[in-house]
Formats: sequence, C-alpha cells, structure tokens
Amino acid sequence: MISEEKHRNLELLERTAGMTANQRLVVMLYALHPTDRSGAVLETAATLAKLVGMAPPVFSRTRKQVIEAGWLEETGKIGHIKYYRLDPRRMGENVVVPLRRAT
Repeated sequence: MISEEKHRNLELLERTAGMTANQRLVVMLYALHPTDRSGAVLETAATLAKLVGMAPPVFSRTRKQVIEAGWLEETGKIGHIKYYRLDPRRMGENVVVPLRRAT
C-alpha cells in the first residue's frame, strides 16, 4: 500500500517529466524539504545547493528557470535573501476558498 506522501511524490515526478534533471531535482527538493507554516523553505540557495551537490550558481540559475516555469513562488524576503515554496496549484491543490452567501 502506498502512503499518501509517497503517492504525492510519485505524482510530482510524473508532472515534472518534461523538465531537465536539475529542474526536477530543485522541484523535489522544495517538495521534500521541511517548511514553515506557509510552506516556505527557509534555507539559503547556497545551503540548498550544497544539500543536493550543485554549485551555487547552477542551483540559482536552475531555481530561476523553475520559478519562471511557475513551479515555485516567492513567499518572503529578509534583506537580500528570498524564500520560496512549491506552488500548491501545481499539485492540484485548491487554493481558493469558495464564497458562500451571507444569510
């Protein structure tokens, strides 16, 4: 039996099939890395690059491509450091709460 988390990760791999290996690695890193309550990964690009064995410039360039493709969104900025999260819409999550009539 496949757990919900494993199913989500397999689905994410399927959805990223047309991307380069480095782009997929960045997406999976953001999907699997611990996050804050908003879903943001609170690590610098240098730390994340080291974690996956990429040179920091390669990681930054690849992350920029992933952002432009709509997979990551900026969640905040402290000084010159920007923080990102995996865009929940890419996983089919409903991020809009439907309105209801006031009675």
